[in-house]
Amino acid sequence: MVRIDGKRGVRPRYCLSARYVSWYLMCAVREAMSLQTRQHSSYQSDLKTILADLLPRKQAEVKEFRSQHGSKVVGEVTVDMMYGGMRGIRGLVTETSLLDPEEGIRFRGYSIPELQEQLPKGPGGEEPLPEGIFFLMLTGQIPSQSQVDSISADWAARADLPQHVVQMVANFPNTLHPMSQFSSAISAMQLESKFARAYAEGMPKTKYWEYTFDDAMDLIAKLPPLASVIYRNCYHDGKIGAIDPQKDWSANFASMLGFSDPQFTELMRLYLTIHTDHEGGNVSAHTCHLVGSALSDPYLSFAAAMNGLAGPLHGLANQEVLVWLKKLQQDVGSEVTNDKLKEFIWNTLNNGQVVPGYGHAVLRKTDPRYVCQRLFAQKHLPNDPLFRLVSQLYEIVPDILLEQGKTKNPWPNVDAHSGCLLQYYGMHEMGFYTVLFGVSRALGVLSSLVWDRALGLPIERPKSFTTEALQKMVS
Repeated sequence: MVRIDGKRGVRPRYCLSARYVSWYLMCAVREAMSLQTRQHSSYQSDLKTILADLLPRKQAEVKEFRSQHGSKVVGEVTVDMMYGGMRGIRGLVTETSLLDPEEGIRFRGYSIPELQEQLPKGPGGEEPLPEGIFFLMLTGQIPSQSQVDSISADWAARADLPQHVVQMVANFPNTLHPMSQFSSAISAMQLESKFARAYAEGMPKTKYWEYTFDDAMDLIAKLPPLASVIYRNCYHDGKIGAIDPQKDWSANFASMLGFSDPQFTELMRLYLTIHTDHEGGNVSAHTCHLVGSALSDPYLSFAAAMNGLAGPLHGLANQEVLVWLKKLQQDVGSEVTNDKLKEFIWNTLNNGQVVPGYGHAVLRKTDPRYVCQRLFAQKHLPNDPLFRLVSQLYEIVPDILLEQGKTKNPWPNVDAHSGCLLQYYGMHEMGFYTVLFGVSRALGVLSSLVWDRALGLPIERPKSFTTEALQKMVS
């Protein structure tokens, strides 16, 4: 330090040298970064520590169960099942959710209405935060508000996209389907995989779940900015807003997409919660499990799942429903009477087509995910013309399908409703809808992947037969 005034009777004044200022500022920056790192570590360790405490008990439970009942027959396989897409074959273990044909989906034992009531909410909101259902699917426990807030902060801290992925997406033609961009970019992010790096270094099997968890947390955090970049590049100006560490996952996602309406944020919280999981046999969940069973890292496993979700018989169905609704409006006109609607539906069926959004491979009742979206619409957009049309169809289509007699389930599924809600709030680009589905589905399939590795599930390799071999077997 240098004294600049040493006269008698005058109190000495001091200034800091440039070197000392630089050192002081450097220390302050390091302390701030250290604090952020400690906070990030505490956010991560809360959920990870809870999971680490749970796993030994569950591993022991599964080991004991298999030792006592490993030879127990739980079902039979018919020739029709083998040719019919393996429907009804009991052959997978998925801890996160269970789909009952009559009751619908339950996440760790909780129905959707129960989750809407019990899971923590965003500030001033009424819909559950997806962070909460992720915590629930991993642990089986309803989280506290502080636990959910810590996950929000953790994901915000992990959300930066690798620059090569940003550049990759920018170089895609905007005519490339958003789902193709999404799965390609996820595969390119595999460079970030902690699981792949640790496996190459020879990690023990007991650590598989930990690195799968770390990759899952990183990947889930990066999906909203990735999806937003794709959306803005394809349909708008290519610019997205910055992550706000004070906001929850859905609120940040809505903001990056370019939506500021608080009701759209609420819709995103509901949408991203109810689309997370539908037990393990659907194409996207099974694909993630199958590819992961080969010890492909979570990035490659999830990218494969998204290629399955992109199919029109799976995640693309919500787009198919909206295309059909738009054609209906165009052909029938703005005044859609019940008689006109019935005629249009019968013409659709008689032409060998299906009514999209109705029927389900497992469910034998109205999809609970449809019901909660319908309640949301009744509350927030009761007079919207497209919602009124969707409601009309709900009253008419099941009876017609029952009369036709070709379907076991005439009731609507989740895809029959989601499109009209997104249209109402201004997301008109239906080609992007499956990407939204994919962002949500990550929570379920990646939490399942953590459990796959924790339980040491082996590579999946079912036995297949030729038709000739089956003919010999049954004769």
